[in-house]
Amino acid sequence: MAERSRFDNTLGALLFIGMILALYMAFLQAPRERTMGDLQRIFYFHVPAGIAGLTALAVNFAASVAYLARKDRWWDSLALSAAELGVVFLAMVLVTGPIWAKPVWMVWWTWSPRLTSALVLWMLYVAYLLIRNYIPDPDRCAGISAVFGIVAFIDAPIVWFSIRWWRDIHPSPMLETGGLSPAMRPALWTCTAAFLLMLVYLLRRRLCLELARHDVEMLARRVQLPR
Repeated sequence: MAERSRFDNTLGALLFIGMILALYMAFLQAPRERTMGDLQRIFYFHVPAGIAGLTALAVNFAASVAYLARKDRWWDSLALSAAELGVVFLAMVLVTGPIWAKPVWMVWWTWSPRLTSALVLWMLYVAYLLIRNYIPDPDRCAGISAVFGIVAFIDAPIVWFSIRWWRDIHPSPMLETGGLSPAMRPALWTCTAAFLLMLVYLLRRRLCLELARHDVEMLARRVQLPR
């Protein structure tokens, strides 16, 4: 327990330093974009939030498969924790996207393949969390949620590859097309690393909380058993 606490404290300190560095890189080190100006700096948070969100949902997918294979509640707790964080990070994407889009596209929202598939993905995992709250039996809830999480993840590759598969108002992958200036790349990678570090830190903390909740529920059931 003490070693885990020290590790979490170290991870938290690294996250704090990483976020300070990410803010410095995004607002001070990265050059000002010639067309969009300072508005483009949303990019350094919009994209890393999307990467962190999809990574969290990939963890949910893997944990769901592992739960169905092993029936171990640890995997179910990990799947739930990852899904919650995935919803939070995707919400960041859906909020920062329109803020960036309005001055550039002159609309808050357009039903393009990338935007539509991202919204559907967010709604699927909101539904996943609702399912977990409305099925009282823990084992049945874990099994149904695992299947739902696996099926819902099918939309994640669609979100990622949509701007490669279809014509879209959303910008094409800048790193692949060379649209991102080399001077901007250090800020992007720093912010991405900071967001992934945030994901790891929050996932560990949320998993510990969920495992503790499960232990309390198991203890309460034992106390209520007839003697």
